[in-house]
Amino acid sequence: MGGFGSGQYGGRPTTDASLRIDLAWLLRTGRAREGSDISGSLHWTCGGSPSGSIGYRAVMSELGLERLVLNYTRGSGEDAERVLQSIYLSHTVPNYGGKRWWMICPYRGHRVGKLYLPPGGDRFASRQAWRLGYQCQRDSARDRPFERLFRLQKKLGCDQGWEAGLRRPKGMWHRTFDRHMERYWELDNECAREMMVMMGRLGGWPSPV
Repeated sequence: MGGFGSGQYGGRPTTDASLRIDLAWLLRTGRAREGSDISGSLHWTCGGSPSGSIGYRAVMSELGLERLVLNYTRGSGEDAERVLQSIYLSHTVPNYGGKRWWMICPYRGHRVGKLYLPPGGDRFASRQAWRLGYQCQRDSARDRPFERLFRLQKKLGCDQGWEAGLRRPKGMWHRTFDRHMERYWELDNECAREMMVMMGRLGGWPSPV
């Protein structure tokens, strides 16, 4: 993985300054669909101006080999690099029904819901792989849903992070874990709303349109 350029806050790069791929958003908007093979492009804007674009192919028609194939160009002129990056997918089956799809971080190997490409970076990877911070965590008023979500993850012995998810500890009753999952998704939605409000005040974040 390459180094960072700009987009740092308090000495650390942030998710807010990075291009982001949100698998749940792709599925929700029909840009990816289980059992289908869909190609297209993703475009990001920041403050109303274009901030990046990539091509993608969501291959979810090959059982056991579901993946996103990303293609984009890094740099320009003689230093330009054509990148073709495959991100493999997996799913879990919650006790409350349905499927929960995840991307596999190509550098850390763990399941995540979002991948990032920070300024100066060369490949999409998880927040943990890039060691990205959350700019909104510096704001105490907007910190609260994130703090509650992180406390819940810590309570269950899980990795802490907005996209880190939740897993059932060994020995915990399924009914008990289902209640924790319901609370997790409530907090996840609160965090998303706070991020949208904050970035709206700042003029927008790099997000796909």
